[in-house]
Amino acid sequence: MTDNSSPQLLFVGGAGIFGLTVDVAEQAVHQARKRGMTVHVTNHAATLATTPTITELVDATSVVDFEERGVTAAWAREQVAAGNRFDVVFGLRELALETVAETAAAVGAPGNPPEAVRRIRTKDEARAALAAAGFLQPRFRVCEDAGAAHEFLAQSTGPWVVKPRDMWGSEGVTRIESPEELTAALDFLPDWCDGTFIVEEFVEGPEFSAEGVFLDGVPHLLALTSKELLPPPNFFEIEYVIPAILPEHSAKEIEREVVAGLTALGLTHGQFHVELWLTERGVVLGESHVRNGGGWIHRMLAHAIPDLEWFGLVYDDALGNPIDKAALRPTRGAAIRFLTPQPGRLVAVEGWEEVLAHPSVLRAELTVGPGDIINPHRSVSNRIGLIAVGADTPEEAQALARTLEASVRFTVDPAAG
Repeated sequence: MTDNSSPQLLFVGGAGIFGLTVDVAEQAVHQARKRGMTVHVTNHAATLATTPTITELVDATSVVDFEERGVTAAWAREQVAAGNRFDVVFGLRELALETVAETAAAVGAPGNPPEAVRRIRTKDEARAALAAAGFLQPRFRVCEDAGAAHEFLAQSTGPWVVKPRDMWGSEGVTRIESPEELTAALDFLPDWCDGTFIVEEFVEGPEFSAEGVFLDGVPHLLALTSKELLPPPNFFEIEYVIPAILPEHSAKEIEREVVAGLTALGLTHGQFHVELWLTERGVVLGESHVRNGGGWIHRMLAHAIPDLEWFGLVYDDALGNPIDKAALRPTRGAAIRFLTPQPGRLVAVEGWEEVLAHPSVLRAELTVGPGDIINPHRSVSNRIGLIAVGADTPEEAQALARTLEASVRFTVDPAAG
C-alpha cells in the first residue's frame, strides 16, 4: 500500500520511447516532486523497460494498457478499494488523454469530462461542435471511400485538405488543388486508418497555436506560437516562435476565440494546445488538445516565461495551491527551426559543433549522419534535426534560429536517395 501522507499523482502513460517525450515526462515528474507529490506511473511493459530515467524518478510503476478504453479506470478503482488514493490523474501522450479523463472520473479526481476529450480527439466531431456553437469552421465531410470524397469536392470550394480522423503531428495530411490529386492524398493516409478519413476546405491564413492551462476551470492563455510551414502539399512545420510576433489587437482576438472555443467544447482541466488560423474573416479554430504542445514548445515556453512550471500549474490547480496568474506572461522570446536539407544520401555535415556550442541554444538535435538517407519532408516523423534558441525578444530569437540553421551545411547526393 502506498504512503498516503503526501499528494498522490497517477501519471497515466508516462513517457514514450523518443527523446522529446522522455524530456516532457521528466519535467512533469520533477515538477510533481517539487510539490511533495508521490508519483505512480502506468505504461506498457516494454516502454517502462526502455525509459529508465522515468522509472528511477517515480515511487511506483504498474503495467497497465492506457490505450485500451476502461482498463486503467478499472485498475485505478481496484487501487482505491485497496486503500490507495489518487489526488491528481495526469497524462501527456495523445493516446492517453481519454484514459486520463475516464480514470479521473472513476476515482473522483479533478478532470475533463471523458466525452469532451473524446470529442476533440475525433476531428470531425470537434469541427461540428464548434460550428454548432457559432464558430467559423471550414466545410468538411467524413468519407469512407474515394467516391464520397469526389462528391464533396464537387460540392465545395478548393483547395482542400485530406487527413485522418484522429491522428496528430500532421501525419497523413495533404493539401490538394484539384480532384485529380485525391488518389495520391489517399495513398498518403496512414495504413492503420479505419477506412474513414476527412476532406475539408483549406483555411487560408497564417497558422498559430495557443499554449495554456486551465485554472479554476477557466482557460488561461500563456502564450501564442507562430508557425512557418513548408509549402504544400504537406504540412511539415519548420519554425515556431514564442510569443508570436503579431499586433496586440490580433493576439487579443485570438485569445478571446480560444477561450470561448475551449469553453464551448466543455473542457475544464489540464494543459491545452489549440491550433488555429488568422484569416480575413476572423479566427478559425483547428484541433484542440488537452496536453502540452509538441516540438519542444514546453522548453521554449519555459524560457519565454521565466520560472514557468507548466505541468506544475496543473498540479497546483488540482490541489488548490495558490497561483500568481499575473506572472504567467512572456517576458522573453524563443524560437525553433526544424532542419530540412535536400532529400538524398547525406555525404557530410559542417557547422554543427558550432551550433552546439552557442550559448543561446536551448536544444539542438541531429539524428542523421554521413551515409544516412534523408527522406522527403512530409510529416513530423521525417524531422532529422532542430535548433531551439532563447533570446530577450521573439524577434531576436527568430533571427538567431534562422542564422544558426543557415550556418549548418549539408552535402547531399540526391541521386543516391
